[in-house]
Amino acid sequence: MVPAAGGGGEGGELERRVMAALKASEARGDQPLVWAVEVARVVAGEGTGLPSADLAGILVSNLCFAHNSPSLWKLVGHAVASRLLCPLHVLALLTPRVLPQRRAQPEAYRLYLELLRSNVTSSFLSMEPGPNRDKITKSIDDALQLSKIYGFSGIDAGHVIIFFMMFVITKLIDCTLEDCGFPSGLTEEQESIYAIEGPQDMDLDVKGVSTEKQSEHRAQLRRKSTVMALDVLIMMVADRKIQSFLRLIFLNMPEKFSALSQRLSLVEAHKVELETLLTANHKIDDLLMNIRRVSNTAYQPNNKRLLGVLGNMKYGGSMLGQFTGAGRAACWVIFDIYVENAIDGKHLSAISAIEVLKEMTKTLQAINEASWQETFKALWISALRLVQRAREPLEGPIPHLDSRLCMLLALIPLSIGAILKEEADVHGAQGSKSLPKKSGLVSSLQDLIQYSGLLVPPSSVVNAANAAASKAAAFKANYKSGGGNPAMMGQNDSSTKTVGNMLHLIVEACISRNLIDTSAYLWPGYVVSSGHLKDATLPQESPWLNFMQGAPLSGPLIDALIATPASSTTELDRLYHIALNGSEEEKSAAAKILCGASFVCGWNIQEYVVRMVVKLLSPPLPSNSSTQGSTSHYLAQMSTLNALLLGISYGDAIHIISLYGMVPDVAAALMPICEVFGSIPPPSNHKPAIVGEISVYSVFSCAFLCLLRLWKFYKPPQEYCLAGRGGSVRLELTLDYLLLMRNNHIDFANSSANSRNSSNNIVPLNEVPAQPLYIDSFPKLRAWYFQNQACIASTLSGLCNKNPVHQVANKILSMICRKMNKPGVSSGNLSSTSSSSVSGSSVSTSDDYQRPTVPAWEFLEAVPFVLEAVLTACAHGRFSSRDLTTSEETPYLSCHRLRDLVDFLPASIAAIVSYFLAEITRGIWKMVPMNGTEWPSPGASLHSIEAEIKEILASAGIQIPSCYPRGVPPMLPLPMAALVSLTITFKLDKSSEYIHAISGQALENCAGGSSWPSMPIIAALWTQKVRRWHDFIILSCLRSPFGRDKDAVAQLIQSCFSSFLRSSCSGSDFTANRGVGALMGEAITGHGLQLPMAPGFIYLRTCRTFHDTYFVSEVILKQVIEWADKLANGFSSSGPPQLKSGRTPLSSAACMAHQVAMLGGGLLCVAGGPLLVQVLYEETLPTLLLSAREESMKDPGPVSSTLQGYAMANMLFFCGSLLWGAERTSPVMKLSFLSRRPRVVGNHMDFMAGVLDGHILLGCDHGTWKAYVSRFVFLVVKFVPSWLQDIKLDTLKKIASGLRSWNEHDLALALLERGGPQAISSVVDTLL
Repeated sequence: MVPAAGGGGEGGELERRVMAALKASEARGDQPLVWAVEVARVVAGEGTGLPSADLAGILVSNLCFAHNSPSLWKLVGHAVASRLLCPLHVLALLTPRVLPQRRAQPEAYRLYLELLRSNVTSSFLSMEPGPNRDKITKSIDDALQLSKIYGFSGIDAGHVIIFFMMFVITKLIDCTLEDCGFPSGLTEEQESIYAIEGPQDMDLDVKGVSTEKQSEHRAQLRRKSTVMALDVLIMMVADRKIQSFLRLIFLNMPEKFSALSQRLSLVEAHKVELETLLTANHKIDDLLMNIRRVSNTAYQPNNKRLLGVLGNMKYGGSMLGQFTGAGRAACWVIFDIYVENAIDGKHLSAISAIEVLKEMTKTLQAINEASWQETFKALWISALRLVQRAREPLEGPIPHLDSRLCMLLALIPLSIGAILKEEADVHGAQGSKSLPKKSGLVSSLQDLIQYSGLLVPPSSVVNAANAAASKAAAFKANYKSGGGNPAMMGQNDSSTKTVGNMLHLIVEACISRNLIDTSAYLWPGYVVSSGHLKDATLPQESPWLNFMQGAPLSGPLIDALIATPASSTTELDRLYHIALNGSEEEKSAAAKILCGASFVCGWNIQEYVVRMVVKLLSPPLPSNSSTQGSTSHYLAQMSTLNALLLGISYGDAIHIISLYGMVPDVAAALMPICEVFGSIPPPSNHKPAIVGEISVYSVFSCAFLCLLRLWKFYKPPQEYCLAGRGGSVRLELTLDYLLLMRNNHIDFANSSANSRNSSNNIVPLNEVPAQPLYIDSFPKLRAWYFQNQACIASTLSGLCNKNPVHQVANKILSMICRKMNKPGVSSGNLSSTSSSSVSGSSVSTSDDYQRPTVPAWEFLEAVPFVLEAVLTACAHGRFSSRDLTTSEETPYLSCHRLRDLVDFLPASIAAIVSYFLAEITRGIWKMVPMNGTEWPSPGASLHSIEAEIKEILASAGIQIPSCYPRGVPPMLPLPMAALVSLTITFKLDKSSEYIHAISGQALENCAGGSSWPSMPIIAALWTQKVRRWHDFIILSCLRSPFGRDKDAVAQLIQSCFSSFLRSSCSGSDFTANRGVGALMGEAITGHGLQLPMAPGFIYLRTCRTFHDTYFVSEVILKQVIEWADKLANGFSSSGPPQLKSGRTPLSSAACMAHQVAMLGGGLLCVAGGPLLVQVLYEETLPTLLLSAREESMKDPGPVSSTLQGYAMANMLFFCGSLLWGAERTSPVMKLSFLSRRPRVVGNHMDFMAGVLDGHILLGCDHGTWKAYVSRFVFLVVKFVPSWLQDIKLDTLKKIASGLRSWNEHDLALALLERGGPQAISSVVDTLL
């Protein structure tokens, strides 16, 4: 019977009227359908609209369980079917009432499941707009407490639908597990959330049935209901739209989806028992399979359309150019571009190459959809090519072979180790040998055995390779003979000569870092013995063995340790202890040893050595001191610091430090050294530096010049800005940026420490200082820093006579002009035309003069004013350049007086370089003839050098005009003539390398900063001085034409693309020898420079000299489009369709377009970095799409237009993914790159949405636009869905709407699914 109605208010009145109508119908004996009609009439009279929220509450509250009759259940069913009630609302109100009472109320549970099965499919889930929609939404949320469970405020209808599905599926799995006697996945907290408030009457009034039969009937009903619950579950999760709802939670709220994953694990654990109890053959499998299908988020496009074919392209090795057997080599060109670019030591990075390689490897593995074996193999081959490209380095100041070997044997193993560590952390205690990435590493190394041409070791490492091979041979022999002593397995049988190659060194590097084990020694073909040979150069006992046995650090042992790399961290640990706690002589010796072979070529332990050296630059405080920068503290360590500073100034040392990402740490260590030693005056009898002598000036100079090498302190003004934009051309290092990076290292200390390979012995080296560092902490350095910036930005301001800087400048003038024999020359005469107004007492012409014994900072502050006075006097004829520069060493001018300045304080070369480069860029100084009379002459070598440069560039497809016609005397601006004349006076000994490192690079920047073609003159002068450096100098000169000649830049870029793909686009030429080998070159050096020179190599050595990077971006993008057009024309070439051999398959054309785009992205990224990629996203590509096509590109045809859009989208995506990746886990990478991504990608997606919405008109072909948008969205959805969560919802909706208009419904849905929690409602609306 129907109970009496109760309650008050409007709701109570409606309940009374409904109950009265039901009672009347029951009295008449009406069918439940008639009841529904009567109830509908009552609700209609209220005028509240349908479906009714209040009616659902009234009926459910009576149904559970005051009037739990079949008639009332049928009434609810009819009301739901007629949309008098919202199905979702009724089910939401029933779920928390029925499920907890299913044991006591099995009839209600069975009827609930029937109602659920009839109304829970996706076709019944929509909530139509109406007056009660918000009220129903709130009621569902309140009934199930969805906001609280899923932690989502502002819940709407879309959220209610997907949260309801997740809630019901999870609860039904719990109920099924509990009803079968297994524990559910509920926690105590969840139990309290799901519990029903207040007691419920659970007893049904079932008359005429005995208690025993009633109990049996209920037990049977419970069993059937459990089976039915499983059937309902399977039906729900098999629905494609419900799967989409679950996928929304998986993608956007993974922590909430984990609750369902936990239930699946329980179901799988009890799968056999469940199938037995429920007689559910394969049902459990279906349930698990359908829910797990939700986790497969990879988007696959429709293959039936052309764009779908392109989108779903996978590449086989047969389609790609082969290089020494490396399949798919062209798809990995980014590896080759990065490693070759990283080796350019003229440009340091603050980010570790290990971090960059790790992220790049993961990104390329995903984009190429390759196995880890293929990915690691491609990385190894790229590094092997890097070494082979310059295996016999040119003789010059910095050969760079050490850096190349460091990349192959240290940085790449460390980056792979970081990837393997991430995998091990995810899989926990699982066996590491079975993990796919580790297995891929082993397989990739085994594959390398076949690449014998790439494995030939450079002559400098032949002995090391042979030693590694002999070690493996001894292990193998001992293993085969059954030897069980692990210590003996590592011993080398000196009677056996084993030929080694680069693979043996690679394997040793991996074993030393625990990436693989010594079973590698047993690989087939790994050990190749050349028999028993007598050799006079058999391996000798390592000096490190004597050192570890306690031998004192004497002269011969020190020399041997410097020349021999350490083999273990134990040896380094003892040496580090001596460097900290030994006597002064022992500390200095330990510092020299650390900076020796262990630093440069101790690849298996190099990262430890680098960190030790950097740590020693900040000597620990004595126990009785509390001031880090105290003068006495640093003076006590002067000899050790001097050894360290000289050590890191040699050869590739600073570059190696930068490859390990330690530049910010080195800068932070050098700043206090500079501040302290630059504030101490030298002794009154101080004279020009003597080789090997340690003084305040020498330590300061070495530290200061090392600090300046870390960033471009002398950058001329136009290299900071780009015309018309006012922003930085590229992300260059500055001192402020280095300090920012270092301070962020502190913030991320914990994560950085976890990511490093750690050793108990080396733990102190991983400590990060607790306090951040700011330039304001170093007032003297700060003053010079700002003075230098002012000097670069504008001319010097005048000084009054009483200014202390004026007095120091006069003393310097007296010193450098002391030997002038011209009577009557005074400093006043010298500077009467100088804006700095340095004047005063006469300059003494005798040797009895007063040297400026002032602190180095005061000396440096005065140098620019001295230089201005000298150059101004020389320009106005106050004295000839001969008077300034005549030296007893040379018959013509050599800036010997400026050389006196550098000899007195070597750090003054920095002020000279900075001042001269700034003045050269201003263009206000007269040209002077380089005729050998007043200034040194390049002579006939000038024209031969220019001819060589032209020949090399012509071999790469670049034609440049002559700059120096015969008969025209070579000329240079006065500051440039003075600078180059100064540099050729320097002696070429090892003790002066830290000076050459500054002056040499300054000359190249000097030539690049001037509009006058001066580099050939500089090269000719230096070639005359050091003839053995001829090839090195010529190679350096290749940069010069590209700084001022846009046509040369365009030719170079065109050559890069044509060499990569070859000029022909027909037939078998697609599989001809091309790709990385033609682009980058197999050997740049051999017996001199090898011709033809690879255009890619030239590009990577010159790209940072391109002033107009906008132009570079446009040229690269147009090349990508033009090559896509050529590829499409190759596909659609005329001729009988049956002659397929004369046409390029569409799949091959798409594959090639993929490679073209990847090459374009790589070239653009290295030319301009993050800022140029931003320009590409926000300006270059949108401008091209909006612009009208050129005549040659009009009416491209459907295949060509599609392939062009495809290639453009690929290039844009590759540029972004290389910088931003999918998930940057490294704090350093996040700081450096990720901050720009949301705005840059967001702006570009807004542009797309504006076009699709009709607010922006395009100039490109519609087919190109359609292909471009579809491909770019596909790539983002498939590979970097995290990007979409930063995009505005309105933008995503507009793009999805445009995609649906092109019948790309799946792609539109996939886009919205990955748009974050904000897009959930939009996805639901789209589906329903």
